[in-house]
Amino acid sequence: MYQRIAREILSGLTVAIVALPLAIAFGITATGTSEGALVGLYGAIFAGFFASLFGGTPAQVTGPTGPITVVATGVIADHGLDAAFLAFVMAGGFQILFGVCRLGSLIRYIPHSVVSGFMGGIALIIILGELDQVGQSFLVVAGTIVLMLVSGRVIKSIPASLIALVVMTLALRLVDSWMRDVRVGPVALNSAIDYIGRIPESIPSITVPDIGGSLLLTLLLPALSIALLGSIDSLLTSVVMDNITGQRHRSNKELIGQGLGNAASGLFGGLASAGATVRSVVNVKSGGRTALSAATHSVILLALVVGLGAVVQYIPLAVLSGILILTAIGMFDWESLRKAHVSPRGDVVVMFATMIVTVLVDLTVAVAVGVVLALAVHVVKSRRRKASVVHDGDDNYRIEGPLSFLSVDHVFTTLRNDLTNVSLSLKDVDYIDLSGAKALLTFIDHSHRSGVELGLKELPPHVAARLVALANDEQRDKLEAVVEDRLTGLR
Repeated sequence: MYQRIAREILSGLTVAIVALPLAIAFGITATGTSEGALVGLYGAIFAGFFASLFGGTPAQVTGPTGPITVVATGVIADHGLDAAFLAFVMAGGFQILFGVCRLGSLIRYIPHSVVSGFMGGIALIIILGELDQVGQSFLVVAGTIVLMLVSGRVIKSIPASLIALVVMTLALRLVDSWMRDVRVGPVALNSAIDYIGRIPESIPSITVPDIGGSLLLTLLLPALSIALLGSIDSLLTSVVMDNITGQRHRSNKELIGQGLGNAASGLFGGLASAGATVRSVVNVKSGGRTALSAATHSVILLALVVGLGAVVQYIPLAVLSGILILTAIGMFDWESLRKAHVSPRGDVVVMFATMIVTVLVDLTVAVAVGVVLALAVHVVKSRRRKASVVHDGDDNYRIEGPLSFLSVDHVFTTLRNDLTNVSLSLKDVDYIDLSGAKALLTFIDHSHRSGVELGLKELPPHVAARLVALANDEQRDKLEAVVEDRLTGLR
């Protein structure tokens, strides 16, 4: 027991080190001021702590994320920081309401192509937002990115973002004067270096925002946008955690936990937050399996906040830009982009349409447009709405109908229901989209890791070809191992 607790605490420490530079960077990006460092940290502290205690995804880490930061930036710019804190509290209330109304299960109906396009659009927004800093301090931004890439390959025990933050900050203290107005002919490689500056050192306290009827109405739509995006972001991270741990998160409880976290964050002057995929994955890979590790990460960050202002003031903004840009690059679904030429054309259209609308219009509009387009593609490709699982006796099962984003959750939840032997026929699958193929490949992987004896049989050529095209090398090997009859599409 004590070893388990120690492992959870150490995992929380590791995640706190990863979260520190990201929370500072997202906070400053959202507010545009040095005080944003504390705003970002308070978001990771309070939203992270309450979401871990009351959420429905064990070991999930909550903190400022790209999608939330993009929306929060607009709210702060339009209404001011104090009003934004009220919007964060309202967003938390909406999320609690979503959970109570059991809307969390709707996440299963968001297609993989929409998620890929949405995250790609968010990444583009973050990168475009850092272009001014790149133009002003190109050498520092580029040096930060290169250092993160190199250290990430060489040093596995320390997060690359923390190494870059410390090394570049110390280095620029020595060579600051040499890095100003660096040119190659007429091209300015580094015209200036801006620093965070001193931030107020204080112990966080609850501040009840001024509530007026007109203000509440004004903030209603921004708060709803934050709630929707925070919910989608968090539940997608929960799905990723399920894929890694093999467990099953509780969507509605997770929404309630996220709502309590964002309400607390707004009351303490923190940035709205959501389940953070990278930090959650780091937590699991470091040994975290329960809420203790995620809560520990918040407690450690709180301990670091006291007296942090004297150190944070020397961090160059260009270093944070480099960290954010590389983080944004990692948000792209590179696998789906690389496989676009072999993916269903309808899914590719949905992915890029969602990405474009995310950048040019609005994040929530992009998700709605993506889902509507995906439904239209499904109607064109298949007359039937959803697939079902038919039990043919003993360990024999059959999927009947289109294996698409509308049915994959139900289908594979049914097939994972404590079964130890499964012989699965796909002869009646008339259509499979990107979400269906990804879910089936993930199911094969889970069965392999869980010791389930799985056999696939009677694969139609179009299904076999789609699976082979979208699988990576490891997935292709596992696929070949479970297919009971060899088809042309698998060769």
